[in-house]
Amino acid sequence: MKITCQEITAPEEKQDCFALRRAVFVEEQKIPADLEIDGLDAEARHFAIKGDGQLIATCRVRRIGSAAKIERVAVLKDFRRKGIGEELMKYVLQEMRAAGDIQLLKLSSQADAVPFYERLNFVRRGPEYMDAGMPHYDMTREL
Repeated sequence: MKITCQEITAPEEKQDCFALRRAVFVEEQKIPADLEIDGLDAEARHFAIKGDGQLIATCRVRRIGSAAKIERVAVLKDFRRKGIGEELMKYVLQEMRAAGDIQLLKLSSQADAVPFYERLNFVRRGPEYMDAGMPHYDMTREL
């Protein structure tokens, strides 16, 4: 399968990203739709991976001062544990470095995804907390 990483800017492609997020978070993980759609998408950059032209992974990144917060990382179930999420994160890291003025990356990781982010040099910060009914940890990484 040929994969391509890209920033998503076209409105119709953003809708595809939102549909993928709904499939993963709302339908699969049973997160309430009003928590998944939080009104912050307009202020974020959106990234995705396509496999043979099909959207298979997405995330968004919001600027917060000199930091960037990576959010809504979603990979379709059939494509997990195949390196797709890692490719997406590496692309996002590269894009954030290229911005030139971002010093810190932040994210909120579901507890079971912490080892994935640790492999990408993110570090847990603070105690476990509940978000959307699931245990999470805040994580950071300096650029």
